[in-house]
Amino acid sequence: MTFPKGFLKGAATAAHQVEGNNIHSDYWAMELLPHTSFAEPSGLACDHYHRYEEDIRLLAEAGLNAYRFSIEWARIEPEEGRFDEDEIEHYRQVIACCRKNGVEPVVTLMHFTSPVWLIKKGGWEAESTVSYFRRYAAYVTEKLGSELRYICTINEANMGLQLAALMKRYQLMAQQAAGRGGNAEDKEKTAMQDMAAGGAKSAEGKVQVGMNFEKMMENLKYAAQENAQVFGTPQPQIFVSSRTPEGDALVFRAHQAAKEAIKELYPDIKVGITLSMHDCQALRGGESQAEAAWDEEFRHYLPYIQDDDFLGVQNYTRTQYGPQGQLPSPEGARLTQMDYEFYPEALEHVLRKVHDDFKGDLIVTENGVAVSDDESRVEFIERALAGVERCVKDHIPVKGYFYWSLLDNFEWQKGFSMTFGLIAVDRETQTRTPKESLRVLGLHSIKAN
Repeated sequence: MTFPKGFLKGAATAAHQVEGNNIHSDYWAMELLPHTSFAEPSGLACDHYHRYEEDIRLLAEAGLNAYRFSIEWARIEPEEGRFDEDEIEHYRQVIACCRKNGVEPVVTLMHFTSPVWLIKKGGWEAESTVSYFRRYAAYVTEKLGSELRYICTINEANMGLQLAALMKRYQLMAQQAAGRGGNAEDKEKTAMQDMAAGGAKSAEGKVQVGMNFEKMMENLKYAAQENAQVFGTPQPQIFVSSRTPEGDALVFRAHQAAKEAIKELYPDIKVGITLSMHDCQALRGGESQAEAAWDEEFRHYLPYIQDDDFLGVQNYTRTQYGPQGQLPSPEGARLTQMDYEFYPEALEHVLRKVHDDFKGDLIVTENGVAVSDDESRVEFIERALAGVERCVKDHIPVKGYFYWSLLDNFEWQKGFSMTFGLIAVDRETQTRTPKESLRVLGLHSIKAN
């Protein structure tokens, strides 16, 4: 496969998932709660904070020309209003390393994790977060903007509504189970058993982020008190929380405010946002359900993003809909470690559907698969890239493809058990071992002119 001159062919990471010791972030705090919903703490993660030079070199040597990574807000502003010059210098060095290796750095300002102090002040449902995020974006741009061409403001800005829908469905299951006969303790136990029997696993396979719904529900009776001790509220509004419609709009106003701050300083930087999107497919009778899902996942955000320089498209699988709503994966379907259906053709379908309404540039900022065998990963990449190539040939302005992820890393609540990476990381020694999939992705050429 061959792509046009200037096409960004790369891989992506997120700071908290790879850097290690992100001690001022909300996720670090949640991982260490006595009754945490995380399978394990992130700890040193992949030690990318210290090993980024090796990782970027491996990426470049394989033939990739771009690297999408995030700058960690909790490192830059560990306390409200106190900006850490040493940390901004660290990211300056990461960008310089990219340039040295002929790699285009694509920076994300907020990839799920926030400073603890922000969550204490109301988090992603508080109006003040818009101005706080603008200030942070302005600081990073002032310090690093001369060295950047692309900035993603917020990663998967629509994730909160997806989680809200799933949690509503999941909690309804619990209520129905608990409504049976018996005392309160027995009802609760029955509800947990019902959900453990399949509901949690099914729900986790419907959202494109590592969640542990079963453990979250089991820990509900402890969560309020422990959260209050750490965040000052029993229900902290982290970025990956079930979001209200008001909070949903707030996230996109924060994006717009950040974009304005960036453009005031460096008008030529291309600014966009990334969205998590499924290939919403309708079976007979499910047309209205699929359209409603697509409207919630994408179309209703158009007023906020229509003037952006690009849209980051993030897709992993499809979701099918029947007359009663969302359906489980087809019987006998090939599933990934994340319980997603193995369906690389979803990416092409999503790109085409997004282009129907959004006429700006598209960059695939995440697309990948968690599997234990690299042969399946190679297959996924080949089939997904073939779809991207068809889109480009049809004059859809797809300007880049970033595989998720460069490294086997910390997949949020699921810990280190999910292997998305093009490079394996030994958990004991931090030794890197490039996989065949990295070589294969690097083989696809880009025209010189």
